[in-house]
Amino acid sequence: MTVAQLIAALSTLPDDAVVLMDSDGGLSRVDSLDFIAGQGPGAPAEVILQPSLEE
Repeated sequence: MTVAQLIAALSTLPDDAVVLMDSDGGLSRVDSLDFIAGQGPGAPAEVILQPSLEE
């Protein structure tokens, strides 16, 4: 999934919906994200969603 596809999918949802991710057999809130620039020729940039550690 690309960032554009993710934004398009999220834009159809309620603004106050909580974003969750599958984490070790359970669900965790997304707390932050990291951006990694493409590393080398043809390598795509990446976005890594980080789970909340408070759950």
